[in-house]
Amino acid sequence: MTDIKSKNITWHESNITKEDREKLNGHKAVVLWFTGLSGSGKSTLAHAVEQALYDKGCRTIVLDGDNIRHGLNKNLGFSPEDREENIRRIGEVAKLFTQAGVIALTAFISPYRADRDKVRALLNDGEFIEVYLQCAIEVCESRDVKGLYKKARAGEIKEFTGISAPYEEPLQAELVIDTAAITLEDSARAVLAFLRDRGIVA
Repeated sequence: MTDIKSKNITWHESNITKEDREKLNGHKAVVLWFTGLSGSGKSTLAHAVEQALYDKGCRTIVLDGDNIRHGLNKNLGFSPEDREENIRRIGEVAKLFTQAGVIALTAFISPYRADRDKVRALLNDGEFIEVYLQCAIEVCESRDVKGLYKKARAGEIKEFTGISAPYEEPLQAELVIDTAAITLEDSARAVLAFLRDRGIVA
């Protein structure tokens, strides 16, 4: 679903550029795309990084998988087609936030490489930062406070990533964090260090 159905529309450029907004904010605008299995710590790390960035005076927003499915994507399920459309919409929303000069942190399983690559292609070079939360499925299951893995193994949840649906690991993520091996604090510090090294934040 990428074709534009409306024909009588015109793109309107803003008088204020993304660069103008970045200058006002004092930092670059990027998308931090946290990806990994359910229970790998995506939402937890995204919010920890957002807090650290907020404390530095940065403009941020977290787009969380469950939250988005309560509103924008509430009409989508978990079939491969719906997963693709879910990520397509989020990519477009994240792009809007970068144009507004904001650091967008997204926490989605986003299991398919092709879907993540399509989001990367929407953005300028260096604006899409793929953060792969590498975590053994046994560890993810041990953290499963919602009981999703148990339900998936019992056949109560269909097309559950890592059990009955695939997860395609990133091949060239900008950052790989083993959340089973290092603490949340160290994980957040690693992301902040990456942003400083790239000149995205001071």
